[in-house]
Order: sequence, then structure tokens, then C-alpha cells
Amino acid sequence: MGIFDFLKNVGKKVDPDKVEQEIRSDITDALGNQIDHLDVSFDDGTVTLSGMVDYNSSKQKAVLLAGNVGGVEKVDDSKLTVKPLEVHRQEAEEHKAKQAEAEQQEPDFAFYTIQKGDTLSAIAKKHYGDASKWHDLFEANREIIEDPDKIYPGQQIRVPATD
Repeated sequence: MGIFDFLKNVGKKVDPDKVEQEIRSDITDALGNQIDHLDVSFDDGTVTLSGMVDYNSSKQKAVLLAGNVGGVEKVDDSKLTVKPLEVHRQEAEEHKAKQAEAEQQEPDFAFYTIQKGDTLSAIAKKHYGDASKWHDLFEANREIIEDPDKIYPGQQIRVPATD
């Protein structure tokens, strides 16, 4: 995907000396076994992520978890790769079929920056034409949004496309 821009002074407040550790912990806690060999480096407002993730959606969520931390201005995910099918030799055919199905089912997405006064209902109404689809936004960002009533201006979320 590349390098993503975030608002530097918006997001989770962390000790400036512990940004790498906090981001690593947040990603590991949220994504668990969806990510292997995670490495996080932080230099002059830029977070670089490396490792291997199971799916593109896991990669997107890792970027958002890193970017929604105060002091982070950019996130580079160019060293964060998606697992190749050969990873599980015994289950290669089964894994391949599941991966193909997941890619077909995984919708396109856009990143959206929360604005002052936004609610998930208002965002759902704007993007889907139906405020009651706020729950779809919450589910797509469960690792990013802990409480649907506690989103904040400058926070970035995924907005999956609808079919």
C-alpha cells in the first residue's frame, strides 16, 4: 500500500519514549495470530511496520492502529507483507480455496477521517445511505474503535464498500 498520512497530535496519548512498544502492543493485542514477526520502528513522526499478516484487512487495521497514536504523522507499511499461500504446505489447497473466497468476499474500502460532530450513524448515512448501518462500520473497525460512542476528530477508520 505505501505511506499513509495521519494528524500528528491526534490520537491515543503515549509516552514519546514508548511509542514503538505501545504500537507493537496495540497491534499484537488487536490482531493476535493474524500477524507474525511484527517489527515497529518510530523515527521523527514516522512509524515503519514490518512483518507478515494473514490478509489485506489485517494490514489495513495495523496501519490504522499505528496511525491513530499521538505523535505519529506517517505510517509506512511497505515492509508489511501478506502471507503467501505456500506458508501452510499440508493445507495449501484448502488455504488457497479459502484465500480466494476471502478475497472475493472482502470489499473494497476507503479510509475516512472523523470530523467534529461525526457519529458512526452519520458516517453510515453519508456512505451507505442508511444510518442503521453504523454497526457495519463498527464491526469493520472493531480493533480501532473500542466503544462506538467514543470516536474523535482526526481518528481514521475503514469504510468498506457495499455491494
